[in-house]
Amino acid sequence: MFALCDFAYSRGLNSKHIKIAMSNYFAEFFGTFWLVLGGCGSALFAAAVPDVGIGFMGVSLAFGLTVLTMAYAVGHISGGHFNPAVSVGMYMGGRFSAKEILPYIGSQILGAIAAAATLFLIFKGSQMCCIDPSTPGAFAANGYGNLSPMGLV
Repeated sequence: MFALCDFAYSRGLNSKHIKIAMSNYFAEFFGTFWLVLGGCGSALFAAAVPDVGIGFMGVSLAFGLTVLTMAYAVGHISGGHFNPAVSVGMYMGGRFSAKEILPYIGSQILGAIAAAATLFLIFKGSQMCCIDPSTPGAFAANGYGNLSPMGLV
């Protein structure tokens, strides 16, 4: 973080600009963390529980509600991208500057990794733990063919 501040000072930015930029990056980190934790967590823990699982509709709602909560909570700070594809799309549409895209994407990737690590630690200690990293399709991964959620080709 100090290296980022030194880099910013060398580019002529003052502490106010650095504070705004860091709050944007943290908002993207936290928003993406929340999105992955809520959406993927619902798919991992509750989607396939027999007779009480939330199913595909519940997982879809979980993703939508996590985006909604973060849009209201931190969207006014960073713009509420929470996904590198959105950041790239905003850049391609001319609504986002080139100098901001890499820090935004970096924050989003770090937030997703932190949430996935959190889910892994929670799931590893649960009774439902069936993570076998030696097999494809483990840990709520999407697949193709017989590894897809419904076995469709």
